[in-house]
Amino acid sequence: MLLARTVDVTRRYGDTVALDGVTLDIPEGGVVGMLGPNGAGKSTLINLLVGLRRPTSGTVELFGRDPRDPASRQRIGVTPQETGLPGTLRVHECVAFVAAHHPDPVPPAELLERFGIADLARRQTGGLSGGQRRRLAVALAFVGRPRLVFLDEPTTGLDVQARRALWDAVGDFAKQGGTVVLTSHYLEEIEALADRVVVIGRGRVLADDTVDAIRGMVGIHRVTLTATDLPTLPNVVSVEQSEGRTSLLTPDADQLVRDLVHAGVPFHGLQVQPTTLEEAFLTLTGR
Repeated sequence: MLLARTVDVTRRYGDTVALDGVTLDIPEGGVVGMLGPNGAGKSTLINLLVGLRRPTSGTVELFGRDPRDPASRQRIGVTPQETGLPGTLRVHECVAFVAAHHPDPVPPAELLERFGIADLARRQTGGLSGGQRRRLAVALAFVGRPRLVFLDEPTTGLDVQARRALWDAVGDFAKQGGTVVLTSHYLEEIEALADRVVVIGRGRVLADDTVDAIRGMVGIHRVTLTATDLPTLPNVVSVEQSEGRTSLLTPDADQLVRDLVHAGVPFHGLQVQPTTLEEAFLTLTGR
């Protein structure tokens, strides 16, 4: 079932084109990860899908309706990049306030436990750290038992442990049949969570596929080895040094190994791996 979609959507802000002819389907189930540099159009696309903005042209649908229809928005949860929380309310009061807007909310204690912030229930939100406020903001998106959740840079400001806990909560929601649209600057986050990756650049969809397929699109492999006095080799995109190991990015790993052998270069510990999502992302976005 299709939960949301855009068809040939353009959004302009004056002379600036934020989105340029974007067509995207969000089917039920799984996690869709959106990648793109700052200003690529990711947040604008989410704002259109949740009804906060109108497209300049094209069609946007949420559960088959106009996203600005309150009936369609009852089944979604949203955590925007910036979230304001009443500083004098306690955490459990914030959850209770949001829960009161839904017919069958998750009990506050259960929700706080799920997102690892049960110990903050009696704390005023104004006294929370930035990371703690962010975890609460993400948890609030799940209060109403949504079918579709939009998370815009959800783990910004979180430490590694808190980020992993949030990943677990989002992953569990998806395993239970929920659908998540996630934007992130943490590429390992997309690799850890997403079933599908949409790469956005200059207001357009540059790629839309699985993580493995996105890697394969750029045809780059990483050849890592231990060697000294490496000569200049053909078909090497870049060279990196780390902890005594050399990594070579190349479109033809087999030929690179043959070139090393023919050049008489002594080496050991050879590893050949597909490109990381980060390397694919940088290639696709021209960076």
